Amino acid sequence: MAEAEDTPTLAEWAGGAPAIARLIEAFYDRVEADELLRGFFPGGVSREHRDHVSLWWLEVFGGPADYTDTLGGYERMLAHHRGLGITAEQRLRFATTMSQAADDAELPADPEFRAALIGYLEWGTRLAMANSQPDAEPAPHAPVPRWGWGVAPPYRP
Repeated sequence: MAEAEDTPTLAEWAGGAPAIARLIEAFYDRVEADELLRGFFPGGVSREHRDHVSLWWLEVFGGPADYTDTLGGYERMLAHHRGLGITAEQRLRFATTMSQAADDAELPADPEFRAALIGYLEWGTRLAMANSQPDAEPAPHAPVPRWGWGVAPPYRP
């Protein structure tokens, strides 16, 4: 189902780059305090990492392609996850923590936006988990996903 031309991107609906940056800040603040996830970031989550992930999420949610243009796109993100051996428990904690961070960052709470957010979290974390396994054979090249509203665009009375 094609989205209407006047339908905002998920990034626009969220509040643009500042809102995505708040999401990522809140998420990594939670990660640093989480026993199950903080081991992926010995010494804490760097400013650079937070900024790069903000660019990724902004691009995925329909913003500018800055992650692809300046940081290497899919191949770069894939390289960060290779060999991590993400467990099912860590994957679920990641997704849950990001959902909580969306509340912390005061992102829109409407069901349509949150369904799109959770849809991407489920898809992305399952892919990251699979690609992080020692025997993984991920696609070497792919575009950065451009996530949309799916079947439920934002409700506007």
